[in-house]
Amino acid sequence: MCMKPESIFLSLIIQGPRSPGKNIDVMLQPLIDELKELWYNGVKTYDSFRHEHFIMRAALMWTITDFPGYGMVSGWSTHGRLSCPYCQENSKAFHLPNGRKISFFDCHRQFLPPDHPFRRNRSEFTKGHVENRAPPERLSGDDML
Repeated sequence: MCMKPESIFLSLIIQGPRSPGKNIDVMLQPLIDELKELWYNGVKTYDSFRHEHFIMRAALMWTITDFPGYGMVSGWSTHGRLSCPYCQENSKAFHLPNGRKISFFDCHRQFLPPDHPFRRNRSEFTKGHVENRAPPERLSGDDML
């Protein structure tokens, strides 16, 4: 029910040729204020099925952004060696030898099941390397705070 088009609304589109960067909090502040109001105080709403009023509360469940947008909204740096929000300091990213670019080549195999054939493939990924590492441990909400 909540994924039906009539139940979804777009709350913000950032226009213009430039990214708001660190000033995104200014653009999001009115939305944050309304969400706080809906969470803490709620809004008197009419239920047409039951023919009665109730206090409706709301929460932001998720956002849909591209990776740079994710970095702006979450505050996570999406540039450089530590840009993967899952791997963090355990990232296997490396600098390419003939440039200053970061490569995340072959970082994905650790997320495959332990018996997946790609983990043992020595020729199609990093030459001669078998991936034996487990994926990074998922953090709970308490661990993140």
